[in-house]
Amino acid sequence: MTRLVTGFYVFLLAICLAVAQNPAPATSQSAAASAESPAIQEFQKIEDDWDNAINMRDQYALELVLSPLFVDVSAGGDITTRNQQLAQLITGEDKTLHLGQKVITVRMLGDIAVANGTYVMHHKAGSAEVDEKGVFTHVFERVHGGWLCINSQRTRLPEDTNPKHKKQSNDEMPFHIPFIGKGDKGSQ
Repeated sequence: MTRLVTGFYVFLLAICLAVAQNPAPATSQSAAASAESPAIQEFQKIEDDWDNAINMRDQYALELVLSPLFVDVSAGGDITTRNQQLAQLITGEDKTLHLGQKVITVRMLGDIAVANGTYVMHHKAGSAEVDEKGVFTHVFERVHGGWLCINSQRTRLPEDTNPKHKKQSNDEMPFHIPFIGKGDKGSQ
């Protein structure tokens, strides 16, 4: 009888080990495996609301995105508050202003989130219209179950003035480490 009980427990243990080593296939994609995590999707919606508020000149919609403590540092180095942003939107001096933002990463730090991404801003510069491309960092605070932006920093990307003159890639060495490997100068 003891052999039978011991044999049963060994058989049961073997089945448990087999199941543990081969878990059931997942029915849905994990957040890491999907193209965009839920956090990126959530903050992309907030950025889209921000874009629409700017593009439609909607003061109320912009107030729903920006915190009363909001501070913006533009790509040109100008620092503005939420009230100054709203005043610029209301006066509508630049009728060509159009904003598009795409979230690339989101880091969650409790009730604070940091979103990084790219933007294209169409606006007037003097008498000409320009498309400014760059990257942004937006810091959000969780307030009453939603997110409000408390800080924005934009950095303009340099324009490629000569797109035909791009540096040739070297398949053997994809990046250059000074003093190691082939260089532009011959050995001395």
